[in-house]
Amino acid sequence: QLPAIAADRPNILWITSEDNDYGWLGCYGNTEAQTPRLDALATHGVLFKHAYSNAPVCAVARSTIINGAYAVTQGTQHMRSRHPISKKYKPYTSYLRKLGYYCTNRAKTDYNFRGNDRSIWDECSGKAHYKNRPEGAPFFAIFNLTVSHESSLFEAKIKNNRARGLIPKKPRIDPAKVNIRPYLPDLPEIRSDIAIYYDTMTALDTQVDKLLDELKKSGLADDTIVLYYSDHGGITPRGKRYLKDSGIRVPMLLHVPQKWQHLSPFKPGQKVDEPVAFVDLAPTLLSITGTEKPGQMQGRAFLGPHRVAAAKDHHVFLYADRFDEIYGMRRGLTDGRWKYIRRFTPNLAAAPYSYYQFGQAGWRGWQHAWKGNKLKGRHHDIWEGNQPVEELFDTQSDPWEVTNLATDSTHAKRLVNMRTRLKEKMIEVKDTGLIPEPMFAKLAPQQPVSSYWNTRAKDIPSLVDIAFTASARDADNLPGLIAKLRSNDSITRYWAAQGVLILGKAASQAEPDMTRLLTDTQSAIRVSAAQSLFKLGQREKALTALMAELNDDNNEYAQQNAINAITQINALSSIPDSWIKATQRNKNAGQYLKRLADKLAKNRQKK
Repeated sequence: QLPAIAADRPNILWITSEDNDYGWLGCYGNTEAQTPRLDALATHGVLFKHAYSNAPVCAVARSTIINGAYAVTQGTQHMRSRHPISKKYKPYTSYLRKLGYYCTNRAKTDYNFRGNDRSIWDECSGKAHYKNRPEGAPFFAIFNLTVSHESSLFEAKIKNNRARGLIPKKPRIDPAKVNIRPYLPDLPEIRSDIAIYYDTMTALDTQVDKLLDELKKSGLADDTIVLYYSDHGGITPRGKRYLKDSGIRVPMLLHVPQKWQHLSPFKPGQKVDEPVAFVDLAPTLLSITGTEKPGQMQGRAFLGPHRVAAAKDHHVFLYADRFDEIYGMRRGLTDGRWKYIRRFTPNLAAAPYSYYQFGQAGWRGWQHAWKGNKLKGRHHDIWEGNQPVEELFDTQSDPWEVTNLATDSTHAKRLVNMRTRLKEKMIEVKDTGLIPEPMFAKLAPQQPVSSYWNTRAKDIPSLVDIAFTASARDADNLPGLIAKLRSNDSITRYWAAQGVLILGKAASQAEPDMTRLLTDTQSAIRVSAAQSLFKLGQREKALTALMAELNDDNNEYAQQNAINAITQINALSSIPDSWIKATQRNKNAGQYLKRLADKLAKNRQKK
């Protein structure tokens, strides 16, 4: 029987797309776009000018959305992983279902934490639909449209989409005439991908149109709040996986019918300036139903009776960690205009962040042009190590974030302020990214890493400080880092070792300590020590140590981290055949390790 409290609540329909940042829609000012249905939704509804995915990749973003908590607080920031999370985190559906809502999902899950994703829904499948709800029940339904995913620019998918009639055989726009964002090099492959993606976005628009028409024909449109958004940015290079707006600023459109207009402070046709983010979606959803935000949720409701207005200095928190095979750590803040990004692994190149992206001709073309020494400036530098530690952008005057103001003395005060705010935010949210993923299982065996982290809450400020110090790439910090290499705390030793690694040859004074750390109890520290020694000229010693790390077959993340280091020193050819064969046979080996083993085996067979 339907709870009485559910008798007069709005239906809620979410429509999501994949990998398209805000700039691909006509309603966001793109005159080359052909997205009439989404544009109409914006015209008659509400357009959020500054909506952000806290993470620039899908599963991490979804873990943030579903539980209303930052992935870095939960320990779900690594893409992909299945680490356990605290029982205090509950999906928004658990609250809605108690209110009598029928909750359906067609059909994306992938929430990046251990558990049965489908069990949180009343119906979760390719046929899930609100029409299957009990009579009189309000519904929450989410339709995940996948046509715009980055794989839509893979050759096989392009061919398939053309054969199905989703996109035309010849692009609507001549690739030679498309506009290219300034952060991208002008290459034929990138021009072609852009032209094809415009057609793909039109196909997406048509699918949205069908869903909205279906809602109207069912007679439910006047009783249903509709929200459309993309799961993060993309799709062309330097989009997805980047904390630039091309990776995290998403289109978000809202329609609130007249009956429920009192739940929204925004008027039809309004373009909203206040920043909103994915961490806000669960609290907002609950507020619409009259439910207060539970204590473990970290966002703010921007609709409904429990709305919390954005403070004048409100900033959205951004994070990026491991993407598939490749480790790295970045954090950021934005207030909708000013963007601050901090690299905690500035020794690494800014491309690639994943090998999956090379399914796109544009990414391959860019890499090929770089290897051929045909690029200059930012188009070349993205592929090189020793990236800027800090970036500061004025997205109002520089919407594509190509001019880093971090070294401009005019903005020194703002830079310090945003750096301080980021430190405070990481402490506030208890950022588990400070713990290297290979340490998760050792420091928090059989428990959520956040539970372990809570026991060390008083230590987090000092660990944030050392992470900032280590990543600063300042040789004046070397004596302090060397002292911390001898700490009893493994996380402190790790960041000190990272700081020495980031300094490179300027840290020769630390060589004896780094040699000692080759026998540390933690794999992540041993790997950092080996990488540092390699830079200091101890190549054979470093390579021997890194190969030894591959024997830890009980910790796929330790192995993966070692693989990263081996890749960075161009030593994949030194990985023994025995490891390749054992990994191929091991049914429990991680998917990325298996993928590498298969690739190495194939390459060696060719030779």
